[in-house]
Amino acid sequence: MKQRQFVHALTLLLFSLCLTSCSDNKPTLSVLENDAVILAFGDSLTYGIGANSKTESYPAVLSRLTGLRVANKGISGEVSEDALERLPDVLQTLKPNLVILCHGGNDIIRRLGKEQLKNNLKQMIILIESSGAEVVLVGVPNFNLMLDVPKLYPELALEHELAFEPSILSKIERSPKMKADQIHPNAQGYKLMAESIHTLLQGAGAI
Repeated sequence: MKQRQFVHALTLLLFSLCLTSCSDNKPTLSVLENDAVILAFGDSLTYGIGANSKTESYPAVLSRLTGLRVANKGISGEVSEDALERLPDVLQTLKPNLVILCHGGNDIIRRLGKEQLKNNLKQMIILIESSGAEVVLVGVPNFNLMLDVPKLYPELALEHELAFEPSILSKIERSPKMKADQIHPNAQGYKLMAESIHTLLQGAGAI
């Protein structure tokens, strides 16, 4: 009986490992043509508070790295509920090929609820994909000692098979030399953020 239980457990383990290995393939993105538009959608971390937003924000740096238009549509202090409300007009106006979604910091700081944030982000992802654009999701950390990214971000990335940047903001937030204040990166921090997203786009086949 014990041997049979052992064989059964071993079979389950091997099956689980097989599933894990089969799910290791990272999501890919469509190739961005020279006239493609990338939309950077978010709050102050997208806008570029802490640096010159026009030249040193991560969208500005990413535009130089890719040679593509990266529209900065970050609004400082915005919560996800308001972002969800304004997103349709932004999509309609810009008609982006790719959207970098980096939102939720103000929800987290104000403790508005992780389930509400997850649902708002989910609805944003659905709107973006319905418009014909693809999504890159950026994980925003809890602003505490651990600076860990809430599990809702990887859960959404897995559920929607999104290209996902899970750790760059946590890395920046842990480095005082990359921050302009307790929350916002400085020019060096935004540069690193842009470089990380650029690397992700290359790995996913977008550029």
